[in-house]
Amino acid sequence: MRTPDTQRTRAGSDILRTALRRNIGAMTSGTVLMGLYQAGETAFPIALGLIVEHTMRDRSPGSLGLAIAALAVIITTVSLSWRFGMRILQKANTTEAHRWRVRVAGCGLQPVARDVDLKSGEVLTIATEDADQTADIIEVVPLLISSLVAVLIAALALGLADLRLGALVIVGTVAILSVLSVMSKRIGSSTREQQARVARAGAKVADLIIGLRPLHGFGGNHAAFRSYRKVSTEAKRQAVTVARVNGAYAGTALALNAVLAAAVTLTAGVLAFEGRINIGELVMAVGLAQFIMEPLRLFSEMPKYVMIARASAERMALVLAAPPVTAPGAEQPASGGDLEVDCVRHGALRNVKFTVAAGEFVAIAAYQPRAAADLAAVLALNVPPDAYEGVVRVGGRDLADLSIGAARELMLVNPYDGEIFAGTLRSNIDPSNTSRTVPEAVEASMLTDVVALHREGLDYAVRDRGANLSGGQRQRLSLARALAADADVLVLRDPTTAVDAVTEQLIARNVAKLRRGRTTLVITSSPALLDAADRVLVLDEGVITAEDTHRNLLATDQDYRLAVTR
Repeated sequence: MRTPDTQRTRAGSDILRTALRRNIGAMTSGTVLMGLYQAGETAFPIALGLIVEHTMRDRSPGSLGLAIAALAVIITTVSLSWRFGMRILQKANTTEAHRWRVRVAGCGLQPVARDVDLKSGEVLTIATEDADQTADIIEVVPLLISSLVAVLIAALALGLADLRLGALVIVGTVAILSVLSVMSKRIGSSTREQQARVARAGAKVADLIIGLRPLHGFGGNHAAFRSYRKVSTEAKRQAVTVARVNGAYAGTALALNAVLAAAVTLTAGVLAFEGRINIGELVMAVGLAQFIMEPLRLFSEMPKYVMIARASAERMALVLAAPPVTAPGAEQPASGGDLEVDCVRHGALRNVKFTVAAGEFVAIAAYQPRAAADLAAVLALNVPPDAYEGVVRVGGRDLADLSIGAARELMLVNPYDGEIFAGTLRSNIDPSNTSRTVPEAVEASMLTDVVALHREGLDYAVRDRGANLSGGQRQRLSLARALAADADVLVLRDPTTAVDAVTEQLIARNVAKLRRGRTTLVITSSPALLDAADRVLVLDEGVITAEDTHRNLLATDQDYRLAVTR
């Protein structure tokens, strides 16, 4: 049996393999061009050595002109191969990062949530930074291969001059990589921890932004700030640790490369002094010793980037490889059906049983807010059917047997804190631009005064989270969106808590009129909505304890009267 860590590592490796396989064409072209670039760079000191040797021996203007032409060809090859090679690789890198961002975002937008213990801010970090760092593998592999090409060409050229020089380059390169491969493992683990802490800090910021208004309301903003500061400080400390490890890695790589270059230079000098190599070969050896530091630097840094890409891929695998919370069915519900809750037990719900007939407008007065929240969560499919006892039926079909998309298309559950998105009033009411009841929904939700306030009307720009709207305006905008969807079964939870009593009366009357003939369930304590309903169900201590019209309950049930009158 595999441990969870092993499974995540394997999934992260699968992501890297997928990225490499999907970009094999671009990587092949980029590797060839970057190999040409490194070969040209390596050929430059070799050509200089040959020019010096032939010039000293032949002293011919023709040979000098040919040498200059050869240098021009090498320079042109170096320039063009780098330009087009990096263009191909960076385009493939950017495209691959986009694919992973979309895929991670798609997992978050799927009807069935993933069984992963991550907050939205952490998923956002994975969909941006980790996707980019994973896609870097597209550039890392070609640069690794091309750097290896440069080292091998340099070793071959030096070996032709003297075997000891070529052997020194090969042995030195292997020794450098052996030392750095050990250090790169520390970078991978440190980077993984840094990414996790940065993601937690991002999640904390997202939570604070969502709750900023209520935090100011009861003076909790300072405590919340201290909480974020603590998380951010942990992320900062880990970032400093990663920077320290990276600095040690880069410094060690530079020092080892310099030692190898100095060893090659000194060895070539000794060989030239002893007459074992000529002046041209000495010039070539000294030039290659200087040049080889750059490909060696790239070659030695690649393990670090591989570990970073692998760490990011493993974090993406937390989202992509996580199983769904529930396995939805595939059946389709009948349109225009009723809603039946049969002996449901979950959270504060003890044994809830009721039916809303097709076309009926029913209100539920929940005495305990927790019970209202649990009932809304069950109906909204935020709780998997196998996580509660009892059955919920829509259109005569068990909710567990329906596909999530079909169930949500038939039954819309609008939360009391519906999110408002950056865009316009119109795009928030009708995101898909397919609703034919937008004007009616705007009028029923009493959003008409907001539209009339602005010259742009429904095209008035709305900021992120509705920052330029009041609480009541945001709530009415959310209600308008729910009404414009024109679902066969509509469930509303506390849709008028942020509006004044007069507006609430008008909204209740308008909603009842607009939804006439459509199944509607409102979970509320609003007297206006309770009065507009065909009948009222009382939810107390997790069970339905009473059922009648609002006015009859007011007259006969003292507990109900005390709970809903205000």
